[in-house]
Amino acid sequence: MVEFTLKILRADGSTVCADHGQGQAAIVYSDAYREGDVIVLEASAANVHLVFQVDDALGSALVYITDKSVRFTVPFGEKRICYSPKAFAGNKHYLYVRLATKEEIAPYRNLALNVMDQHGETCVYPHASANVETRGESVFAARNVIDGVTENRSHGEWPYASWGINRDPNACLKLDFGREVKIDKIELVTRADFPHDSWWTQATFTFSDASTLDFAMEKSSGVQTCRFAPKTVRWLTIGNLVKADDPSPFPALTQLAVYGTEA
Repeated sequence: MVEFTLKILRADGSTVCADHGQGQAAIVYSDAYREGDVIVLEASAANVHLVFQVDDALGSALVYITDKSVRFTVPFGEKRICYSPKAFAGNKHYLYVRLATKEEIAPYRNLALNVMDQHGETCVYPHASANVETRGESVFAARNVIDGVTENRSHGEWPYASWGINRDPNACLKLDFGREVKIDKIELVTRADFPHDSWWTQATFTFSDASTLDFAMEKSSGVQTCRFAPKTVRWLTIGNLVKADDPSPFPALTQLAVYGTEA
């Protein structure tokens, strides 16, 4: 059985509270967070599936970790506005981690969804990253496209966060699963804050198996679905984004879902 230690640390490294257990651990933290606080998970094994909740307002995430130590920095200031204002707020917080069950891991599901994805390097998957994000702002970061929030009729603070490409025609987003998965469907929700927004007429998916797939897109506020023969991959990218002939220079992606099973 995998052992877990779940901790909240201050910026100076001191421990505020902690819990340890076999197969699970949980904390009820009855105080307000301070800037610099970090949620730390230490596990006795890596390469395992977990159900992990860093905040009760976000809900839990089914994730795969590739390291025995996981750190989640509690967001403050500009880094917080891509989350619900209820997240990490107040003076009572419920955090927990447990091993995922076979019944949770095995089904056909959205393998991209991860409400606790963070910007930058991580050992927690799925993980979204990009070669460009508008002005480096959290509301335009790649992580926003896998948080499960599909509201796309405006832009900026939650619930309207998206991946913004800063008008870069070479913009590319990568979704890394951290292990091999078998997939056959991709869903995209583009931002639809018209007329502020433009849209893409085509995107190219590139997969870790070296295959590519061009996908025709349209002006839409709904889900755009791409189906294909099942393939086993570790990651995929979305690039070669062709902007529509529209006065607006601002196409953006609100949500990405990738459906399949564990390989």
